[in-house]
Amino acid sequence: MSRLEPAIRLLLIVNLAVFGLQWWMPSLIDQFALWPLASNFQPWQLVTYAFLHGGFAHIAFNMIGLVTFGNELEQYWGTRRLLTFYFASVLAAGLMQLAVTSSIGEIAPTVGASGGIYGMLLGFAMMFPHRKIVPLIPPIPMPAWLFAVLFAGLELYLGVTGTAAGIAHFAHLGGMVGGWIMIQRWRRGTPRY
Repeated sequence: MSRLEPAIRLLLIVNLAVFGLQWWMPSLIDQFALWPLASNFQPWQLVTYAFLHGGFAHIAFNMIGLVTFGNELEQYWGTRRLLTFYFASVLAAGLMQLAVTSSIGEIAPTVGASGGIYGMLLGFAMMFPHRKIVPLIPPIPMPAWLFAVLFAGLELYLGVTGTAAGIAHFAHLGGMVGGWIMIQRWRRGTPRY
């Protein structure tokens, strides 16, 4: 693996630092998690929720995804474009989660970088569609485009059926939609892609 790119290194450090702070200040959830509109919502939560996590496994998998997909995207796009893409995915994920929680009357907060990570997964699959990815389960090599399609399909299925409750499946899909929109905007603006 090559060295960590600057934005990925910064996002990794900030996420880990905030996760450490959560141990000493659990009240961070009250102000910085993404609360539904009918509850404790504040506009800054559309970004800050992405730096909070619900446990060790949650942050571990998100940071693995951040490095796995984000580092190569930053090498390809550059730091500014990577950060723009990541935060567009985080914002789109948050907006999707607000829409879903409003429609079903849910009042639980949302935390985690997963929306941004799912956006990066989509971006990686669009930039490097034939790159091989080997998931943990099942450990079968597949092209990045197929991996992204399978994950999107799984998230849609789990969200619609209510399976694996307590996970923001539609936020993950929102992150992918936000990433897709950014890439479409860039494709219209520059002939690079």
